Amino acid sequence: MIRLFLIGMCALVALASCAVVSIVASTGNRNLAIGVGAGCSAVNADPKAVADALGAGYDAGQARHAITIWAVAADRGLGERAAVVAIATAMQESALRVLANPNVPASYNYDHDGEGHDHDSVGLFQQRPHWGEVKDLMNPSASAGLFYDALEKIDGWEDLPVTVAAQKVQVSAYPDAYAKHEAGARAAADAIGGEAECGGEWVHPVPGAGIVSAWRSASRPSHNGVDLGAERGAEIHAASAGRVVTVVCNAHTPAGRQLSCDVDGSPQIMGCGWYVEVAHAENVLSRYCHMMQRPAVEVGDTVAAGTVLGYVGSSGRSSGPHLHMEIHRSHKPVFDTAVNPEWFFGTKDISL
Repeated sequence: MIRLFLIGMCALVALASCAVVSIVASTGNRNLAIGVGAGCSAVNADPKAVADALGAGYDAGQARHAITIWAVAADRGLGERAAVVAIATAMQESALRVLANPNVPASYNYDHDGEGHDHDSVGLFQQRPHWGEVKDLMNPSASAGLFYDALEKIDGWEDLPVTVAAQKVQVSAYPDAYAKHEAGARAAADAIGGEAECGGEWVHPVPGAGIVSAWRSASRPSHNGVDLGAERGAEIHAASAGRVVTVVCNAHTPAGRQLSCDVDGSPQIMGCGWYVEVAHAENVLSRYCHMMQRPAVEVGDTVAAGTVLGYVGSSGRSSGPHLHMEIHRSHKPVFDTAVNPEWFFGTKDISL
């Protein structure tokens, strides 16, 4: 499949790997509606404490729906802000109740907390038939997933005020109505998150490999990752638990002609070669470039820290075997979302 998307290209110097941003054509799979098994569990959240955090009038049943909404965000690795947007939305739309609707008779076939009468809207988020099947709209977890699918399609949603992000998803006749629920939603998310158990283990992607080209050095200011020197065929490991969201061959001429990633590249070729992206908890994404052959994982695979993703090679713009590694603070990576992997791994007590 041919896709157009942003990808780090490789720098022109001899040891180089992916660096500057360009729009290129690539072959492979990329999952743009990202879902992540982030290793966070809200099983210890106290419904009574969450109800108290939501504010007056909320009970344990409504709190359990808020916990479910939080858990779906955590499972997707979207972070607390997404959960706050979604909880505030459900507070406004349904008071955190799963509502059946007489205009949608099938909605009564599913567990519900009450009845609503707004057109043909049902469920926690008062979603209408174009959102999906009734069984999903009436399911707290599935309907939250649909909400997050729509939220992730909004450019820059992470930086929008909560009420604006909610309105862009819901397109409500009352666009400012979500604002009054932000404090309660935020308090509830804090109460849930404070009791959450998250498996956040991080490991070195190529044990024993050191940095041979640094992140955004003076000589390579657009180098968006680090290059780890390693022998051809060395295993490349997932740095942390998450879900594979990209498996792509990215090798092409400057004119855009697609090339094979199953052979060594050169400094004259553009692109990261065979590469993988893994989305993690807390909206973190890791990218692994220049693999020697098609990666060992597929889009949608859930991986643990240390899972073998592929093997060190020299495909794409590369002058020799190495792993180009990037860390992004977004599941929609662009140049400005990258952070220094050496610093990031240092916060996990791992030395690259």
